Amino acid sequence: QVQLVESGGGLVQPGGSLRLSCAASGSIFSINSMAWYRQAPGKERELVATITGSTNSAEYADSVKGRSIISRDNAKSTVYLEMNNLKPEDTAVYYCSADLKTTPWRPNYRYWGQGTQVTVSS
Repeated sequence: QVQLVESGGGLVQPGGSLRLSCAASGSIFSINSMAWYRQAPGKERELVATITGSTNSAEYADSVKGRSIISRDNAKSTVYLEMNNLKPEDTAVYYCSADLKTTPWRPNYRYWGQGTQVTVSS
C-alpha cells in the first residue's frame, strides 16, 4: 500500500506565504514525477506545479509562476510547494500526486493525496 499525506494548509492573509508538504510512504520502489494540483469550488482540478525525479526539473502553471517553488527531498519521499504573495484566487484544495513504482517490473502509477485546504482571505 502507498499513502500520500499532505500538510501545511490553512488560512492565510492575501500577500502571505505558506509551504505545503506531501510525504509518500508504503511499499515504494521508486518515485518519478511528483506534482501539486488544486481544485477550487465549482472548478476543475488544475495542475499547479510538477517536478521530475531524475533532474528535478520543475514546471509551473502561469497562475503561480514567479510566486511558487516546488522542491523535493528524495531521501524523505517528500515534495514541497512554497507559495508566496498569495491571492484570494489561490483558495482551493491542494492535492499532491506521485508517479511511482511499487516493484521494478511494474509501470509507474499515479497516486494521490487526500488534499489540504488553502484559504486566502483577510
